[in-house]
Amino acid sequence: MSPVAPGTISPRRAVPAHIVRPEYVDKPAPTPFTGSYVSDEETIAKMRVASRLAAQARELVGEHVVPGVTTDELDRIGHEFLCDHGAYPSTLGYRGFPKSLCSSVNEVICHGIPDSTVVEDGDIVNIDITAYLDGVHGDTNATFLAGDVDEETRLLVERTKEALDRGIKAVKPGRKVSIIGRVIESYARRFGYGVVRDFTGHGISTSFHSGLVIPHYDDPRFDDEIQVGMTFTIEPMLNLGTHDYDMWDDGWTVVTKDRRRSAQFEHTLVVTPTGAEVLTHP
Repeated sequence: MSPVAPGTISPRRAVPAHIVRPEYVDKPAPTPFTGSYVSDEETIAKMRVASRLAAQARELVGEHVVPGVTTDELDRIGHEFLCDHGAYPSTLGYRGFPKSLCSSVNEVICHGIPDSTVVEDGDIVNIDITAYLDGVHGDTNATFLAGDVDEETRLLVERTKEALDRGIKAVKPGRKVSIIGRVIESYARRFGYGVVRDFTGHGISTSFHSGLVIPHYDDPRFDDEIQVGMTFTIEPMLNLGTHDYDMWDDGWTVVTKDRRRSAQFEHTLVVTPTGAEVLTHP
């Protein structure tokens, strides 16, 4: 397999004028979030709707991850689905990101920009898509297999999804958020996988990234207490080799330093009295 290389990025897709934009669109950075990490019932109810829509977009785009498709075409499908349902694609214009989803192929860990790259038989593609609707965000991603994928890669993808599920099961009020990373890393270590450290889960609600950090590796410094009503993402990135990475000149695309493959899955969830409710089911 040849390494992934930058392709040609198409012009920015238009969003219908009636769709409400997040405040950060085309600003250098979002206004810093100053609210509580705990969301009220009204916000959570809105997040259920936005998150379900994001999950539907994720699955629709995933169905089109087949050999021969370009990542730009995948972006078009996701963009049009969200706009058709009155949602704004949260990544479009976020800190200058030019597209409506992230498409991360093979050794790309995260934040791949959709372009003219053609998906080939045996590739894996992570689709990360976020819907902004009614003032809140729902954020999700999944790794999809294109054609006939080798066993080592297929297992990486399956186990990354399992790592996410285990991280979600670790969520209980009163625990520290560091338990999530401890559970994920202890599982990933069994297989010798690198666990990406510098890109994490995050608080999410009316803000795309609230400032709450959810690490996927074991680090006791992350000692925020998990509270009922907290809304955040868990999104482990597991690599066949090292967790170290390089960043492309575009300032977004993150690739494994050894160019071995990486998989990722993500859900947005809300903390309940007994655990967590996943919001990003279709």
